[in-house]
Amino acid sequence: MKIINLTEEEFDQFSKNHKYRTIYQTSSYGKLMAQNGFESYYLGFQNNQGTLVGATLILYRKAFLNYRYAYCPSGYLIDYTDPDFLMELTQKLRKFLYHNHFIFLKIDPPIPCSERKEDGSILSYNPEMNSILKNLEDCGYQHTGFNLFFENTKARWNAVLKLHASNAKLYQGLEKQVRNKIKKADKSGILIYQAPKEDLPQFYEFIKKKHYRTLEYYQQLMDAYGEDAELYLAKIDPYKYVQKSKESYEKVLEENEYLTRKMQDKSIKGKSIRRIMNRKMESDRILGMDQASLHRSTKLFQTNPEGIVVGGAIILKMGNEIDLLIEGFDKKYSSFNPNYYLKWELIQKFNKENYQYFNMNAIVGEFKKKNKYSGLNEMKFGYGAVGVEYIGEFNYIINPIAYQLYLKKNVKKNTKN
Repeated sequence: MKIINLTEEEFDQFSKNHKYRTIYQTSSYGKLMAQNGFESYYLGFQNNQGTLVGATLILYRKAFLNYRYAYCPSGYLIDYTDPDFLMELTQKLRKFLYHNHFIFLKIDPPIPCSERKEDGSILSYNPEMNSILKNLEDCGYQHTGFNLFFENTKARWNAVLKLHASNAKLYQGLEKQVRNKIKKADKSGILIYQAPKEDLPQFYEFIKKKHYRTLEYYQQLMDAYGEDAELYLAKIDPYKYVQKSKESYEKVLEENEYLTRKMQDKSIKGKSIRRIMNRKMESDRILGMDQASLHRSTKLFQTNPEGIVVGGAIILKMGNEIDLLIEGFDKKYSSFNPNYYLKWELIQKFNKENYQYFNMNAIVGEFKKKNKYSGLNEMKFGYGAVGVEYIGEFNYIINPIAYQLYLKKNVKKNTKN
């Protein structure tokens, strides 16, 4: 085997056809991280016949003195089931990294362990996972564990919706609560549209407290990924809001008047009249809510004729998959459910465009005990997604003495903070 340097174009050409490709093993991600303090290698692995049989993006930065640490986002693009190949690759890579003063290398290959239902029960299990784990550990990679929460650099658990049916069937697969929130959002005038990069500052207001990333980072991300990155915003469209409120009010009013006439019909008695009275009481309640909604929508139309942006999301395209990178919304308008409507509109759009997977990103692996992320899991599973568990992170120690010094320095730094 021979390790060679690849151009960005050569790397992307290999990456896009690999089974373990992700949005992170791309030159786009390399360019993005280059603007955020990292340097990078694009390495190729050739067999004895000169054929490229693997590749990887390695990000690195200074640790202390002239020492560096490296991160291989989403791991190597190789066949992890071949122990001999993995051992030879690791040994050659170790020599290369040691010579260039690296302390350790972190990898987190997207090797699935299992697919789970909302309650954590197993739908399917990867029969190769245990042998791959053994191969990695035999080569000296130290597994950081099967964690349940967000201890790793990137989430070990994702919620993934398989786009294998019509939009009508996908809608049937939504949980009742999600369907109700989508209906309510539609009735409240929520409208989804693709926005230009110039609208990022508006979107950033919804996410700036969720993550340490800056507005500049997301601007760089949009530039780095180009056409593979898209920004979508959710806004309350006052015209749609008024029209939907008016339609609903008039429909309920018509039924209410019909029930009033029925109640005045002397020929209807006993259980029948009681059922009508109960229906009339419920109709009165809904009519009052629709009347209030019509009043709010009319007022909004007068005060904000251009509408109010209340949420948004950034998606990244990779092969046949859509990754919902990050989303956020204005908590003042949570009752309008813009986040639920946004995801559903995106699912429909990309399903029509023949994408096969819609990755909703991070969930947690604790399904039994109530925790602060239970709502996150509940919402994403509500769209019919499955929970995909990945193998997790590994550290490969290149210089043990320097690694211990690195750990001590970081413990002291964290203690001071």
